Amino acid sequence: MTTVTGTQPARARVGYVPGERVLEANSLDVAYGQVQVVFGVSLHVDKGELVGLVGGNGSGKSTILRVLSGMLKARGGTATYRGQNLNAVPPHRITDMGVAHVPMGRQLFGQMTVEENLIMGAYLPRTKKNRAANLQKVYDFFPRLTEKRRSPAAALSGGEQQMVAIGRALMSEPEVLLMDEPSLGLAPLVVSEVMRVIGSLRELGLTVLLVEQNVRQVLKVTDRTYVLELGSLVKEGPSHELMGDPDIIKAYLGV
Repeated sequence: MTTVTGTQPARARVGYVPGERVLEANSLDVAYGQVQVVFGVSLHVDKGELVGLVGGNGSGKSTILRVLSGMLKARGGTATYRGQNLNAVPPHRITDMGVAHVPMGRQLFGQMTVEENLIMGAYLPRTKKNRAANLQKVYDFFPRLTEKRRSPAAALSGGEQQMVAIGRALMSEPEVLLMDEPSLGLAPLVVSEVMRVIGSLRELGLTVLLVEQNVRQVLKVTDRTYVLELGSLVKEGPSHELMGDPDIIKAYLGV
């Protein structure tokens, strides 16, 4: 376990290149109107990493993702992608750069079919020419969606809808996935399956920043994890070490 003053290298694994910085937040301050909700948060994600960002309701997790994807502007500090400042970059341009946001609650078009929802992710000019190939890649990765391709999204289970949301993001050919509360509203067995899927995204060469309240599941699948409380970073470190941290056990793991 490490404190907020230093970060140890993640566990070695195939596809992870230590120090190849992809996404970074430096001293982020974020407010909604006059109410500040994030206080000087700094974090980073290296190429090929699966990094967790956890904490309770209102801790600022989703707010940070919204800043990184351009949906919300920070009051102070910077967000960067491969060294490029994102503070003034609109969301569609950040997506075009290679950062895709999988939103909380899936936000699918319920009356549209699975395939129509997936195709909505290929709206960028650079991805349109590869739409058919990318659609097949999504079906190869999520075979269950192949059977459901003509079904309306509203008819799917929660876990299947989450697969569609991830698949839609993959259609934009991202390098980085920002995932916001993918386990929200899912049964425990389905949560385990969704987390397994998220862990397997590294097979596609993706880098993932995962926001979640389900701390136990996050620590099982991620390389490193940051812990937020009331908008401030309180702990960070390799996930397998945080799993044994007494403060984390007491606050989040219920042991």
